[in-house]
Amino acid sequence: MKSINFSLQSSIDNADFDTLLLPVFDDGTFPEAAEKWEISGLVKKLIEQKDFAGKAGETLMLFEQKDFARVCLIGFGVKSDLTDKALTETADAIAKAITKSSAANVLSLAGSISNDQISQARVIYQLTLAVQKSLYEYTHISRSGDLKPKEIHLESVTYLLNDREEWQAKIDQAQATALGMALTQELADMPSNFCTPTHLAETAKQLAKDYDFDCDILEREKMLNMGMGSFMAVAQGSITPPKMICLSYNGADKSKAPIALVGKGVTFDTGGISLKPGAAMDEMKYDMGGAATVLGVFEALGRLKPEINVVGVIPATENMPSGNAIKPGDVVTSLSGQTIEILNTDAEGRLILCDALTYAQQTYKPSKIIDMATLTGACIIALGHHISAVLGNNQDLVNDLLKASQMTYDRFWQLPLSEEYDEQLKSNFADMANIGGRAAGTITAAQFLARFTKDIDWAHLDIAGTAWTSGANKGATGRPVPALVEYLVSQA
Repeated sequence: MKSINFSLQSSIDNADFDTLLLPVFDDGTFPEAAEKWEISGLVKKLIEQKDFAGKAGETLMLFEQKDFARVCLIGFGVKSDLTDKALTETADAIAKAITKSSAANVLSLAGSISNDQISQARVIYQLTLAVQKSLYEYTHISRSGDLKPKEIHLESVTYLLNDREEWQAKIDQAQATALGMALTQELADMPSNFCTPTHLAETAKQLAKDYDFDCDILEREKMLNMGMGSFMAVAQGSITPPKMICLSYNGADKSKAPIALVGKGVTFDTGGISLKPGAAMDEMKYDMGGAATVLGVFEALGRLKPEINVVGVIPATENMPSGNAIKPGDVVTSLSGQTIEILNTDAEGRLILCDALTYAQQTYKPSKIIDMATLTGACIIALGHHISAVLGNNQDLVNDLLKASQMTYDRFWQLPLSEEYDEQLKSNFADMANIGGRAAGTITAAQFLARFTKDIDWAHLDIAGTAWTSGANKGATGRPVPALVEYLVSQA
């Protein structure tokens, strides 16, 4: 994906811009910096004629105005009413307007917008993120060998603002996040016969090569010998080789314990013997959204280089029905030594995550661990497609993740954990069952994982409703890369 040059500039003397991006409120006002181009009369006339109303997200492109080949008016609504939702929608409208035009070098006055709820840094972040991520386009060979990427004229966006370190940091973070999201989207959108566990492993190796990460890939035989009976039980139904993919970013002193990210990497989920319905089963290629998120976060880390240590652990496999597949009623032994009765083979995500969580703790001795997974349909019933669920055993960690999600508008909502829910996982034939019934399905899935994270600060993100969209605009969203990058940067 093309990388745009974003910068701050306090003066525009001798500058060469072909496009002015001008925010306008519904009362016809706009930043004072635009007065030098004597454009207020034109804006007032357009509003009087009802050709432009300044509503949030409204755009109007004007041509050959003053010193610019084009002036793009962007409505920001009522200034005092600007919310995160309005800001992100307006930022998306800006991105669409300028990338569809022939604008190459844009001068933006939108970075000066703020109110009591939304800071300038937040505005700059969302505008940068929206423009850069709007350039993502699925161009994998699976679509067409002759498909040509859309032509992008945009080269640079300059914010007319003082060059403050915090604002430049937000620009850099937003752009790195958008590029990380693009990798996450590319992997998740790819058909499962292309995006296999091996492909995920090769992607991790390429990231390690590009950014000097440490990379280690565990193969089936080694994992069997280590005792990963839970992960390998899921993998045994597929002839596609499973992988345990491990990446390490060392941005701080080696003595500092890392933060571990664990991402579910089921590259296709049929449900196994507990076969899913056929309708929309093609979307189960997205069941590796957690794995794709980890890799997207590492792409951003490689670009930002924050002073922090982070490890990524990805259990990757298919979940297939076959003569070798696990069956309802089978009992397996996890890497932790705990036994699991598999009552439903479609509850496979927790079976691969539990061994990955144990392996991450044993191998990397992290200070805290965050797992992310497209884990339960129950999460979609609870929260829909706008907000991801967060659960955990340490409230400070959960609070930090909630704060990061609000800062980026990549939102999380906390659901509870409790011993009462844990009762639903009782088994007569093993230490636990892998399902707890229909009631509180998202919570009981997290309660299952909590049994493997008792000795570490841990949080679980259920992204089943937010990792991709269905329907006419089907595709991966790149979430929750923004919130996780914000969290890690804030911890650095």
